[in-house]
Formats: sequence, C-alpha cells, structure tokens
Amino acid sequence: MIVLSNNDGCAIARSNEARALGIKMGAPWFQIRHLEDSHGLVALSANFALYGDISDRMMSLAAGLGHKQEIYSIDESFVDVSGIRGDITERSRKVRERILQWIGIPCGIGIGPTKTLAKLANHIAKTAERKPGSYPDRHAQVCNLVATSPAELDVLMAATEVGDVWGVGRKIGAQLQEAGVKTVLDLKRLDPAMVKHRWSVVLERTVRELQGTACIGFDDEPAPKQQIACTRSFGRAVLELRELQEAITEFASRASEKLRKQDGHAAQVLLFIRTSPFRVQDQQYSRSMVVPLRRPTADSRAITQAALTGLQAIYQAGFRYAKAGVMLMDLSDASVRQGELALEHEDGGRDPSRLMQALDAVNGRHGRGALHLASAGTEGDQRSWSMKQERRTPG
Repeated sequence: MIVLSNNDGCAIARSNEARALGIKMGAPWFQIRHLEDSHGLVALSANFALYGDISDRMMSLAAGLGHKQEIYSIDESFVDVSGIRGDITERSRKVRERILQWIGIPCGIGIGPTKTLAKLANHIAKTAERKPGSYPDRHAQVCNLVATSPAELDVLMAATEVGDVWGVGRKIGAQLQEAGVKTVLDLKRLDPAMVKHRWSVVLERTVRELQGTACIGFDDEPAPKQQIACTRSFGRAVLELRELQEAITEFASRASEKLRKQDGHAAQVLLFIRTSPFRVQDQQYSRSMVVPLRRPTADSRAITQAALTGLQAIYQAGFRYAKAGVMLMDLSDASVRQGELALEHEDGGRDPSRLMQALDAVNGRHGRGALHLASAGTEGDQRSWSMKQERRTPG
C-alpha cells in the first residue's frame, strides 16, 4: 500500500511490501500504476483531516506519561516524566499498549535525561523492533536510557551511525564521517569547544546533550508562528477569475482561523497565483502581491477582502493556473493595539472579534465550512478547483 501526495501525484508513504516492490519515495503515480493489476498495489489519497484527528487522539493519551507535554510534530511529542514514581519503563509500555488498543497504531517510546538522548532512545526502540538483531530485543518498543548502565549506553551508541542523531543533518553528517566521526559514541566523545569552533554552536549543543547535559529547554507552549500560510495545488487547471476568488477566499479564511488560534493579528497579506512549471506546453505566469491592512486584525472578512483586492490586481486572463496561496505576515499579539485614532467605528461599533469567535465555534461544532464567507462559493467536492482525492477512503 502507498499514500499519494496532493492531487494524487506521487507516493509519499509506503508499506514495507510496497518498498519491496521497488517503489521509491516520490515515485509518480502514473509510472507505478501498473502495479495495481500485476502485484495488487493499493494506492490511497492523502487525508489530512484524518491525520489531524488521529494525532490529537494519540497526543492526548501520550500526555498521560508525565507532567507536561511538548508536541513536536504531527506524530512526535516530548513528555516530562521527571519525578514520576514507580517503574517508568513499565508505565511507558502500558501507555504504548493503550495507544495501540484505543487508536490502532503502534509507536515507539524513548526515555533519556536530555531531549537528544530521548530521541536516540526512540530511534533504538523503533529500530530494535523493525530490524531484529540491530539492538538487544529488550530495547524494542520502549527504550529507557536512564536505566541503562554507562557501559551498555556506550555499546548502543557505538552501534548507531552518527547521521541518526537528532540535529545532525545530511551535510554535517557527511563532514563528520570525513573527519572520522562514524558513530554516536564518536560524536559524544568529542570536545564541545572544538565542535563549536569547527562546526557550530548547534552541534556543540548536541554533543553536550549526548554527554548528559540538558541544553534544549522544554516548551509545553508552542511559540507563535511568525508567518501563517495556506497554499494549495488545484485538482485541475483553473482559468476563471471567479474560481480563483473562491480559492483565495477559502485560503484566507483558513489562515485567519489559524491566526485566531494563536491569538494574533496580521498587518499584511501576501497572495500569489501561478501556472504549473511542469506543463511545458502551457504559457507560464507567476505573480504575487503584498497588501497592507489598515489595522492589524484577525477578522476573516478584512483579510479576505485584502487578498481579493490583490488578486484583482495580479490576475491575467488566458492562463491555466495550477496553484495559489495566501500568507499572513507582520504578525503581532492580539493584545497589542495599534496606536491609531479610531475616527469611525467599524461594523457600526460592534466588536468584530465576537463575530469571529461565533464563526469558529459553529465550525468547531458542526465541521469546517458549516459557516463560510459567501465568496468562497459552494462547499464540498462540487468546487472545481478543490484538491483531487479520487482515492480517499470513506469519511
């Protein structure tokens, strides 16, 4: 089985069986489609709403491990287990079993005194299960480096390539290999001051973390984003201005919703439209524009109006548009008010934030799009520009 990218373009996730067929990451669907008939390949469309829902469920269960949780990505989180009484390894196994039983997906849990060591433990836990013999079986699924002796920890580090360390990218990894630093143990034994001088303070921090000194803080409150974007490729080429207006309205509304979730305001709106560079037979066109807002706001109406104004200025008829997007910039906290004299009241003196709160509440209860701006057009699959998901499983 494989999962396809936006508009069912290429393979972005593969089962072990699909990998065994020789399917590469990013393989175009049209090139491997014949494997459906010859080898029983199953291809499914990406389903981002499902991924978000599953992620929320998993994170709520994983949070039960400790005091605080920092969600690192859609499928990873750090949990503070300091001071938790009892056998933390057994506690972790029970949480893992609960996630598998309640949600239906496996996971790996790594425990360490620093974030880098916890990530290393997680790597060992997953690899020990997937590749028997790579590490001792007792470290499969749950690996607790805190309960591991220094000698055994060195053995585990010596069995792990330096490129598998969190924070060591491909370029730095190649440089370390050339310098004779082949394993995690080699990296741990380097002098942090030398690493800082020869490479960077980031790699120095990684070395200190491997040595047991916590250098990366725990943040259970994600930092607000400095920019918020919503961009999409269309399911088919778009030619009409009306269709672009619908798409831009949808993207601006979603970006505004994200902005309100972090309690922010935006002062500028960037939008862009472009044709597909892969359709060499088509005439190419790409334009963007930044539209300043009179006052920083999170009001979907004001942000969308600015985006549509910009669209009117950059749209050119006769082109087959393949992608568009909206980005909110110059963000600030909603509590910071712009020092401008309000010589007139918008919305007849009513607070626009109350309307946006009501909008978000209704959509949160009845589903995204239950209420939307009229310029977004018809909701659902009837939108001709919507992302193609012909192989999505039923909702």
